[in-house]
Amino acid sequence: MTVLINNLVADTPDHERARKLSARYEGWNAESILADVIGQEFVGSIALTSSFGADAVALLHLVSKIDRTTPVIFLDTDRHFFQTLQYRDEVISALGLTNLTNLRPALEDIRALDPKNTLFQNDPDACCDFRKTRPLAAVTKDYAAWISGRKRHQAATRANLSVVEFDGRNFKINPLANWTAQDVADYIRAHNLPEHPLVAQGYPSIGCFTCTKPVEEGQDARSGRWAGQDKTECGIHLNVYDGGEGI
Repeated sequence: MTVLINNLVADTPDHERARKLSARYEGWNAESILADVIGQEFVGSIALTSSFGADAVALLHLVSKIDRTTPVIFLDTDRHFFQTLQYRDEVISALGLTNLTNLRPALEDIRALDPKNTLFQNDPDACCDFRKTRPLAAVTKDYAAWISGRKRHQAATRANLSVVEFDGRNFKINPLANWTAQDVADYIRAHNLPEHPLVAQGYPSIGCFTCTKPVEEGQDARSGRWAGQDKTECGIHLNVYDGGEGI
């Protein structure tokens, strides 16, 4: 996989490492991948990012079985459904995870960029940038890798998702890349894990309440995110880095 940085094609030893790890992990189950990246490949320098959304508890449970002290990063955008915040606290307590970080947008950014709390209406990319991308970039610089819950089935934009990626600064691990919606449901049921309360109300993918709607039958899981817009990603998985700074 090559990456475009400032209009230049970059193919570094880290990109090669990502390709090799991805090929190696492709046939592994999720728990084995996680055990290897947490306990071997990136020991002491890896975190898990979680939205505490519809599928999140499965990955959180898998990580808790390996190391409950693994850093868990939650992007508290100040726009989450109250059910998500309650669910976050319930899951953290139930799984015994001990290292949760709640990242919030900088107060000065809120005042400067969205003083009326309406930015999501006319520039959702800018809203996501200062509420999600910037806070996360400031924290992930301290880690070599971070774990994501993305899956190939979720949307056409994720159909070719690799198990391991390198974005120019961080390795991103997608241990559930080949899981289906049924795999997630079966895992949650088999382990008697709590389900996000909005799932039963037609939300198979849950983001901010300002930009998330229920999904109609037959639509892909993420079609309720930024419904009616061309936007399909918040931006945290689209960053490329140059010299350690996000661009």
